[in-house]
Amino acid sequence: MSDSQIHRRIVSRRTLLKGAGVTMALPWLESIPVWGAESSSSDADGGFPKRFAALFMACGINAEYWWAKDSDADMELSRSLAPMEPLKQKMNFISGLFNKNATGVGIHPGQTGNILSGASLQKGAELRGSISVDQLLANHLGQETALPSIVLGCEQPITGYHETNFSMAYSSHISWQNATSPVPMEVYPSLAFDSLFDNRGNRRNKSVLDRVKEQASSLGRRASVDDRSKLDEYLTSVREVEKQIERLRGNQNKAAERAKDRGRPLFTMERPDNGLPEDIREHMRLMCDIVALAFQTDKTRFATLLLCRDISGLFYPFLDVRKAHHSGSHDDQSDDWEKVSRYYCSQIAYLAERLDAMPEGEGTVLDHSCLIFINNMWSGSKHDSTKVPLFTVGGLGGTLETGRVLDYSDAGDDNRKLCSFYLSLMNRMGLPAKEFGDADAPLAKL
Repeated sequence: MSDSQIHRRIVSRRTLLKGAGVTMALPWLESIPVWGAESSSSDADGGFPKRFAALFMACGINAEYWWAKDSDADMELSRSLAPMEPLKQKMNFISGLFNKNATGVGIHPGQTGNILSGASLQKGAELRGSISVDQLLANHLGQETALPSIVLGCEQPITGYHETNFSMAYSSHISWQNATSPVPMEVYPSLAFDSLFDNRGNRRNKSVLDRVKEQASSLGRRASVDDRSKLDEYLTSVREVEKQIERLRGNQNKAAERAKDRGRPLFTMERPDNGLPEDIREHMRLMCDIVALAFQTDKTRFATLLLCRDISGLFYPFLDVRKAHHSGSHDDQSDDWEKVSRYYCSQIAYLAERLDAMPEGEGTVLDHSCLIFINNMWSGSKHDSTKVPLFTVGGLGGTLETGRVLDYSDAGDDNRKLCSFYLSLMNRMGLPAKEFGDADAPLAKL
């Protein structure tokens, strides 16, 4: 049986609602024979699928308020990590890991383009790095879902070269499909939403729920009481996201017309003239919502979300912070930068709480996932990447013990490799790799 035939057979197991120009995958329902009813080749324990997502913030954190102590219910979190308080028993705070090839190469792009690969990056006109961990997983395990992976961002990529002679493509992308090509990143929530529901054609502006309403009602009559409630909650959450998408779609279409009239590529225009949400809080929440829906329905199991790119120009008026992201990071011991650090932590907390509210068997979607928060630097003022801010949320189907504080600062460089961490996660997800990036052994004590 060919790979495409296997893919079609696996996807056909899903419970799908279909309408005119739209397909809606559903979450696991115990009383309906859907994807949760059969194990797949990636599920060594015969249980639910394991998922991986990486959320990225650039330019460091306020180190004074980036720490955790003790474990489980007694875990104490710093001010910047306070958004994770409700989920601290499902997280691991990991300190001291580093990406060797992101040190000693100059600031910014060379510290960013390999954050998920550990590769040595090439300067000059030709891009050269390596495949990132999310795409390696997608290549080997992504055939079991309709989308091998989703790659999202909240800021447009930038072009050109940095003063260090590294391409700014390294600053703009964390997901790489091979040594020379980043994965195209979707920054428009409406287009990311459309990819989840195969929403296409001239009906794109019509509600996806309205187009599958009759099938949804029929399925609800056959489902158990518990599953009917779960289905209603899912459809309600889709409706809430869709309402926001409808407004943004109009803004995006108008932006495309403005760009055409001005003879400019859309990506060169500033927010909100480029059609991206003016309020980045809305933008980031919507992208988290889309990852949550993708994981809930098993549309994909691998995701990256670039919350901001390196050398970001985002502003935070809602935090009463005046400086833009990059310039603010140069004063990383300030109260303002602590607010920024905490705000980004709240984004992964929001996604984790959404996944933890989605029942799946005896646990939740979060219990079967591993989300990681990662930053390319420890200190923005020093451009210090000798260790990276990192924590995880979710137990990866019981394969990852949680509620711990793990410190590798004094373990020696060979024993604190970021790629060893990735290798450990890959192995637990069902990819029996023996090496990745600069690592040839899993991370000890993880």
